[in-house]
Amino acid sequence: MILPSALALGLQLVMPVADSVPNLNVEQVCDGIAQQGGVTFHDPAIAQEKKNCVESEQGIRAELTKQWSTFSAADRTHCVNESVMGGESSYTELLTCLEMARDVRALRDEYEKGAPAAPNSGKPK
Repeated sequence: MILPSALALGLQLVMPVADSVPNLNVEQVCDGIAQQGGVTFHDPAIAQEKKNCVESEQGIRAELTKQWSTFSAADRTHCVNESVMGGESSYTELLTCLEMARDVRALRDEYEKGAPAAPNSGKPK
């Protein structure tokens, strides 16, 4: 018998990503981040840290919404799948993945066109 969560994950991996930013559950990752900063698990600051984290993640989601169409469909699919794979989802992780994929593609395109290497690229003169 296939576990429902494993089945859902499998479907996410084969289904194309929608044309909009996914709704990620950032509660779990923010809870972990908040607890790492607390002195004890009963530290009253943990609730505020978690609230700050969730608000930050929602701000990043808003930024992603503005930029979503500028990322390639293949990168969106890959990065969304990567972001939800471990169980703890984060818009920060999703945005970082998308930006890195875009930037690597731009560097490859530049290299293939024979553009000069960037200064301090480590190449001998």
